[in-house]
Amino acid sequence: MTRSFSKAPSKEIRAQVGVQIESDFSSRLVGYLRENGYKIQAGDTTIKLAAEFGFCYGVDRAIEYAFAARHRFPNRRIWLTGEIIHNPGVNERLREMKIDFLPNTDDKNVRYADLAKDDVILIPAFGADSEEMTFFLNEGYEIVDTTCGSVLNVWKRVRKYANEGFTALVHGKYDHEETIATVSQVCAESPDGHYLVVLDLDEARDLAAMIVSGDWSDFDRKFPAHARSKDFDPARDLMRIGVANQTTMLESESREIGEIVRAAIAERYGAGETESHFLSFDTICSATEDRQRAVKELLSDGVDRMIVIGGYNSSNTGHLLELSSAVIPAYHIVDAGCLITADRIIAKPNGREPVEMTDWLPEGPQVIGVTGGASTPDSIVGLVIERILQLRGVPLPSLD
Repeated sequence: MTRSFSKAPSKEIRAQVGVQIESDFSSRLVGYLRENGYKIQAGDTTIKLAAEFGFCYGVDRAIEYAFAARHRFPNRRIWLTGEIIHNPGVNERLREMKIDFLPNTDDKNVRYADLAKDDVILIPAFGADSEEMTFFLNEGYEIVDTTCGSVLNVWKRVRKYANEGFTALVHGKYDHEETIATVSQVCAESPDGHYLVVLDLDEARDLAAMIVSGDWSDFDRKFPAHARSKDFDPARDLMRIGVANQTTMLESESREIGEIVRAAIAERYGAGETESHFLSFDTICSATEDRQRAVKELLSDGVDRMIVIGGYNSSNTGHLLELSSAVIPAYHIVDAGCLITADRIIAKPNGREPVEMTDWLPEGPQVIGVTGGASTPDSIVGLVIERILQLRGVPLPSLD
């Protein structure tokens, strides 16, 4: 196997692309808010920005590596294996830089049809399926790997589970790029490795009841083939379980799922045998926790409604909406273009497709909370806040 990973960008390249990244994704208004208590108040309108929002370290790194790759390989074709992060504006910016995307299909003949030996492969922050990565390595492609360190930490855990004979129970979305990459590590690590993906608390409770009773008759209906490894036998493969999670899931839910499964194992095998049948490590990334905690603080501080900004396919953004909408009216939007008028907004409700809504910004005194997912650049956050102020008839503060 020929290894062809590119090295990290040099200081000189980082400095050069840093200027371009700053130009593309920063916001003077957001900078002003950071320096002034994350708050703007004018007349009867108050904007409160969450203390933690937007690009996390892993996203910053992925974007820097992508920009650096174009700088280092100006005359070579660069292919992303999928969206580098879940933000349409950022992905469109990469397309403008002539970074192409491999076709999103399971047909390998179609997916790899346009690849040439001199092309560069760019791995997104979510990582890549281990089988596909092996293909790229064996073919000798130059690889720029932006996989997030928090994701790599999850991979380390599930590989450990596989080596020790534990089935990886992954709290995540089975069709999410990160979870697909994570579970591929299990089978790549050990031919006897197994995994099961659990979406939410309801599925965890169903699984726990089966573990306690030993009745697996409903297992195939509750957990279809796409959520588990090949030839999965629950009676055999759920005797020893190691819990992990997609890094962008709801923090509190991941922890509760772990406790539900732990309690079921203890009831089935006895408290004294729990450690022989159950392992768990907290693999929620700190940036996800920080953004969720900041939203909770914003809600407790008192806001009338919340604007949550991020790609509609962004898992961590969706969970910020979930936290917010449980307390106040909340709206998941992609960018300022979703704010049509003070009466009309295009937003994505929990678990549904984006729709046009009305009466989202009523007259009278309003305290409006704003946050952004880990893939949302400051530039988009700033434009959204500008648009809200415009619709409220409030001038921008002096930024000088």
